[in-house]
Parts: sequence; structure tokens; C-alpha cells
Amino acid sequence: MLLSPAELKSLIDGTESCPHRLLGHHSVGGGGTVVRGYFPGAIQCEILKKQSKRGLKMTLLHELGLFERTFKEKELFRYQFKVTYSDGTVTQVEDPYRFLPTISEYDLFLFGKGDDHQIYQKLGSHLRTMDGVKGVSFAVWAPSARRVSVVGDHNFWNGRAHPMRSLGASGVWELFIPHLQAGARYKFEIVGPHESTPFLKTDPFGLQFEPSPNHAAIVCDLSGFIWHDEDWMESRRRTNSRLQPVSIYEVHLASWRRVPEEGNRLLSYQELGEQLAEYCQRLGFSHVELMPPAEHPFDGSWGYQVTGFYAPTHRFGSPWDFMTLVDTLHRAGIGVIIDWVPAHFPKDAFALAQFDGTHLYEHADSRLGEHQDWGTLIFNYGRHEVRGFLVGSALSWLERFHIDGLRVDAVASMLYLDYSRKDGEWIPNRYGGRENLDAIEFLRQMNALVHVYHAGAITIAEESTSYPGVTKPINEGGLGFDYKWNMGWMHDTLGYFKENPLFRKYHHHQLTFGMLYQWSEAFVQSFSHDEVVHGKGSLMNKMAGDGFSEKAANLRCLLALQWAWPGKKSLFMGCEFGQFAEWNFAQSLDWHLLQYPIHSGLQKLVTDLNALLRRDPTIAERDYDSGGFTWIHADDASQSVLTFARHGYSCSWVVAGNFTPVERTYRIGVPTGGFWEEALNTNASAYAGSGLGNLGGVQSQPISAHGFSQSIEVCLPGLSLLIFRKTTV
Repeated sequence: MLLSPAELKSLIDGTESCPHRLLGHHSVGGGGTVVRGYFPGAIQCEILKKQSKRGLKMTLLHELGLFERTFKEKELFRYQFKVTYSDGTVTQVEDPYRFLPTISEYDLFLFGKGDDHQIYQKLGSHLRTMDGVKGVSFAVWAPSARRVSVVGDHNFWNGRAHPMRSLGASGVWELFIPHLQAGARYKFEIVGPHESTPFLKTDPFGLQFEPSPNHAAIVCDLSGFIWHDEDWMESRRRTNSRLQPVSIYEVHLASWRRVPEEGNRLLSYQELGEQLAEYCQRLGFSHVELMPPAEHPFDGSWGYQVTGFYAPTHRFGSPWDFMTLVDTLHRAGIGVIIDWVPAHFPKDAFALAQFDGTHLYEHADSRLGEHQDWGTLIFNYGRHEVRGFLVGSALSWLERFHIDGLRVDAVASMLYLDYSRKDGEWIPNRYGGRENLDAIEFLRQMNALVHVYHAGAITIAEESTSYPGVTKPINEGGLGFDYKWNMGWMHDTLGYFKENPLFRKYHHHQLTFGMLYQWSEAFVQSFSHDEVVHGKGSLMNKMAGDGFSEKAANLRCLLALQWAWPGKKSLFMGCEFGQFAEWNFAQSLDWHLLQYPIHSGLQKLVTDLNALLRRDPTIAERDYDSGGFTWIHADDASQSVLTFARHGYSCSWVVAGNFTPVERTYRIGVPTGGFWEEALNTNASAYAGSGLGNLGGVQSQPISAHGFSQSIEVCLPGLSLLIFRKTTV
């Protein structure tokens, strides 16, 4: 035996950090070579030299299954093992310990700096061919571990069978296992720095996972998928979304629509793609936003407590099926945005928390590393490898799955060290301030790289504070997002429409205040899932009104005001047809309501609002140009009437909202004379209104009003919003 007792013990005890040093094919002093193989549970092992059918018996060094044989040849040679187990099973395998590392020194250098923007192509599991042998390479970052092994069905989940090698100071462990194929289940068995009992972790870079309670990663091959969205992707690369009409339909895949005839089962990714494409085309939405589609263990988190940052959830099918969903939507002309959650992760023992037995991805100090409100952990954005992991996640969704945009969740919680914390519960930054400087730098890096690698892709911040420059360019000191949810406008506007119309005159400022900051950011006017859960009620039930008809009239006004206001639009599913019930993640939307005119009328209104945006695209082209908006009469609180103008390059809109039930004849100053078409009236009978309106439009008169030399006298039905349109070319 050429092994020392200490080396033998390290292999048998599973404490050897570089098993390739002892296992496999090695030259020995004085000439010759030695081959060792470790097969726990084996009783016999033979070496089969290349082109030789006769096995050469190896010496059993230890009863657990460690074998050795020496040869006189000085040169390395090709061979396989023929292994016999105690139950009579005989296998012929390649030696996983004869292969060179699959990750280069330069890769490790970039990873350590957080600058390998495609680290997901190296870490995780990947089908590879090494020295003419097909198999799977595994790599994982666990710098404080004393041992890491790949375990799975292939080795009966025995951590002694496939220990990985440590690639030095990088903290990365690596192993190539021959013969493994796509579909193989696996985890990493880790021995931490302070204990001898191993524990199991799923692959942070895994592309596919099995359901609870096992959570094993699955070797996944995406290389054979054929995309059919070339036209969409090329158009996206050439398009500036800020100059286009954008209306986003936010969807929770598990509760959008189910199949009641089949036990209320979930739709598959393929079914969702087909049905969402048809629905969004019919209603005119430009994009679908998917609440987090990444793998997560708990349905009740809605996807916001992620354990698989690179993997589409298993609930609706395979990663291939998810790609089919995206491809189907793209071929229908619908963009796909996903909610992406780099702000925190859950404490589940099988995932990222204390991954190598230490606080690896999270801060060790709970004042920096724990979200007390959500019971989750905060990423350590100051660690280069953690930033690389998160940036890689963002880029992976865009590259592998052709995602068109990321709606970044909970940005405010990332920006502030004292977010939802009392004095003494947080640690100031190095300048004594409350800003999380590492998180800010990470967000800038993420946004910059998204736009460098994926032209036309967008990023949207859910940021609930007045942090400056969220959508300003990075070179101007901003964070570099394309858009920011306008949560202040949402809060004020909903607050107004909750008020009894009799008292709205005292709250008129809630409709106008948003214009004071409208041009400070590139806003998306959004009514999201957050507004229709946790006892807040549906949008319909938030509306003031004694009966369904009055509530519906108010909701029609609210949605029309959202579409008429500058900025892009986002609406949560069910709101487009006025679902009464609060959203329930565990059941389908109440689609049966569409048999009633109030609900089908709301759906038609949203359809017509989207059509109006597409009809007049230059209105949207000036969404972020203050010259594209003019107040006509912002201060008519006594009558609860609001009027303003939107200016495109080829047309103008005059928007008039009457937010009391009182019908009014109202004179409105207009920017140009001529015939003003009544392009939209929320009181139209097609929307389940009374049908009162202006018979298609009105002719302006040379009567001064609101500072304009021309004006129109219009009928404003009670609880209605009207859009008058005139072309200017």
C-alpha cells in the first residue's frame, strides 16, 4: 500500500478535501503508476485497460471499498473499473478521479471578484464531454466546508462515494461524474467547519428541482430547445420601450385559471402560454408579468421566498415547458416580465441558509442579515461571490429563458439598513448613514449588466420610498432602472376613490398631488396584487358606492384615469373584470362573473383603453416628457371634476373626470380648435353604464376657458371619465 495511514484515514473518514490527490491514476516514485478506486459497498474491483477484455484484480485496502493496484508503466493509460458489490451487482464505470478540473483558474479569479457574468455556466451541474467521456460536472461554492460530496440515486445517496475536490482559496468544490445523464437527481452532502455530521443542501445554481419534501436538484439540459421567437427578440433589441405603449398584466400562475372539471388542477406551462397569449392579445396587453416563477417550497409565499434562484418552479412542468410558455407568448407579440427577488431568501435548511455551515450568503449579524417582518435572511451584498450569484440569476433568466424584463421586488428593503427596524436594531454604514451601500452598488451592477448583455430588456423597481434617482442613469448617480412602480400615486388615488363622493371635494388634492413628482422618475402606474390581499379587499370592493353599479362606475373611472395618466400601466389579474372577492392564491379567479354586464363591461373597457393606447402611440411616446401633459383645470374640488390634456406628436387627448354621481354640463378649454372625438366614455352602455354621453364628439367654440382661446361644452355623466381626441397632423 502506497498510502500513508493518515491518507487512508482521510479517505475513509471523508475528511480529504482533495480526493483527486489520492484517488485515480498517479505516477509513483521510482517509475510506474498506481490506480486507486473508492466504491463504498464493493467487495471486488478490477481494472479494464483500454481495448482489453480481461480485468486486472485490484487489492482491497479497506473493507469499506477502497482498492489499489500498481503498474510498471510510467505513462498514464486509459482504463475503466469493473466493480462487484455484495448483492452481486456488477458495474463497469469510468474513474471520476482521472479528469482535470472543469473550471479554470481564470474562472475562479473572476468568480472571486464577482465579475464572472456567466458563472452559472460553470457552477451547478452541466452535461459535458471530458476526454471523450460523457457525464455531468458538478461545482459548488462552500469555502468553509471540510468535505463536499455529490449524492444522488447514482450512488444511493452515499456521501462517501463521490467526494469533490476543493479548488483552493476560491472555496469552490468540483467533480466530473462520468455516465450521468439529464434527469439525474442530486444534492450536495457537506461537512461543515465545526461539526462532523454531514448535512444535505440543494444546488444554488440548480435549473430544475423535484417537489417537496425532498427538494433534490435535477440535472437539466436546455440545449435542445428550439426557439421560434426570432422576430420578437430582434424587434425588442431595436425598440425603446419608453417610447412605446406598455400595459402589463400581472399574473399569479397558480390562481389565474384552473381546470374545475379535473379536480381544480393547475394549468401546465404549455396551457398557460396558449391561454395567456390568447387572453392578452384579445384585451390588448403588451406584456405579462409573472409573480415569481422561480422555485419555492411554500405556496403561501406566492413565490417571494425563493430557494431556486435559477429554476422555474416544478409546479407547472419542466424548464422546457416554461421555455415553451415564453416562446408562445413571444410569438403572440406579448412580452414576458418576471418578478425577481434578490432582497431576501427563506431559512429552509435544505437551501441557502448557512449553506456550508457558516453564514455564507447571508450576514452573520441579524441586524444586517435578517428581515424580522418576513422571517427571512438578507443577502450579504458586500461579498463578491454573492453579488455574482445574484447577477448570474438575473442574466440567466434573460439568456436561457428569453425573459424580457425583471420587476425587482422589495427594493426599498435593500436600500435602507434601518428598513422596518427600530433604533438599536440596525448598523449604520461606514459614513454613519442608513443607506445600504453594498446593495446600492449591487443594483447598479445588475442594471448595467442587464442592459449591456440584453438590449431591449427592462428592469422595474418596486421601491416604496422617495429614494432619489431610481430610474436615472448610473453615470448620473442613479440606480439605472428603466421604470419604478408609482406607489405614491397608487396610494393617493385609491384613497380618493374609497371616499364617499359627497366628501371627495375635501380630498381632491389626492388626485393632483402626484403631478408634483411625476417627472422625477420613469413611473409605472400600478395596481398590483399587494392591493387586493390581507383583508384589503378587491379593487371593486375598495370603491365607494351603495351598490354594485356605483362601485363598478367608480372602478371604471379609476382604471380609465390610470390609463390616461402619464406613465406605463400595470394591472393585477382579476381587476380587469372587477372581481368582488379578495385574491386567493389557492383558487382560480372568478371567471363566471363575466356572464354579468358589470364585469364584462369592465373587461371591455380595459380592452378599449389598450386599443386607444395603440391607436395613439405618440401619446405613450411622451409618457416621460413633461411637455406631453397640461393641466386644464386641476382645482375644481367643489364639483370633483378633474381635467387635463395629453399631447402626442400626432394627436392630443382632453381628459375629463366627474367623480360625483351628479350629471354636469361642463365647458373645457382645449389646446386647439376643431372637432373633438369622444374616444372613450366610461359611462357607455357597452361598459354597463347608462349610455349618456356626447353623441360621438363635440365641436370647439371660440370661447375662452381655462386659459385657452377655444373650448368645448360637454356632457359629463355622473361617476364617469371621458377622453376626447383630436389629431393634430
